[in-house]
Amino acid sequence: MRITVRVPATSANLGAGFDCFGLALDLCNEVTLDTEAEPGVTWEGEGADELPTDGSDLISRAIATAAGREGAELSPFRMSAVNRIPLERGLGSSSAAAVAGVVLGELLADPSREVDPATVVELVAQIEGHPDNAAACAYGGFTLAVEGGVVRLDPHPSLRPVVMIPQARSSTEASRRALEDRVPREDAVFNLQQSALTVVAMTQRPDLLSWALRDRLHQRPRLEAVPEVLSVYLELEGARLPVCLSGAGPTLIAFESEAHPVPDPGAGWRALRPGVRALGFEVFAR
Repeated sequence: MRITVRVPATSANLGAGFDCFGLALDLCNEVTLDTEAEPGVTWEGEGADELPTDGSDLISRAIATAAGREGAELSPFRMSAVNRIPLERGLGSSSAAAVAGVVLGELLADPSREVDPATVVELVAQIEGHPDNAAACAYGGFTLAVEGGVVRLDPHPSLRPVVMIPQARSSTEASRRALEDRVPREDAVFNLQQSALTVVAMTQRPDLLSWALRDRLHQRPRLEAVPEVLSVYLELEGARLPVCLSGAGPTLIAFESEAHPVPDPGAGWRALRPGVRALGFEVFAR
């Protein structure tokens, strides 16, 4: 059996939507599992020289967890991955790995099944802990990860995300330690207002994005930890371009138009324009 799964990068939080909003991006990893090839693990692309090849990686662990949940015994297999999502940059690389692994594990247990995105998100949240990224990775489009499930919405077709990736890295766990456990009531109310506005902006009124993407709960402390990112963020905000941290950062995601393009952030940065992805994971069986 040979199965390939394609999984997209994601941008979570999106301003005020802390641990809730997710947007799928058309920047995808592909993972192939082959039960008839010589067992082993190989990597190409992002992180190829640093990811483990002994089966301790997140994809392999998620495969084992998903298959074990179904009571299936794993036969030896070869796993090969092509990574296009940068690691530890706030683009959901961990969630993409976990989603790919869960989907592959489910199919190993029962190749005839239709993998349910809701089941994938539930299991990934247990494995990796971030349902906002997992939701967008599994369902595609613009998602709201809420208690009890996921709501998927169609993003406005004119959205043009620009992903600005610095050299610096940041883990979600480390960046969370910079956040306050308690917030003032007025800041909580502000974020509720901005979250509601963001849903409208992402799906119906992209012209409202520069107003909608403001936040008082998580962005400022995370930005202050990487001054070079804060500087670019303030420049874009000052130019009234819609911009926010992508996930926990340090990547920034901005939204441009023909009239208002996002400028090159300069040396030490990569700027990608991946587009929004309507689909979540895809399975190719051969």
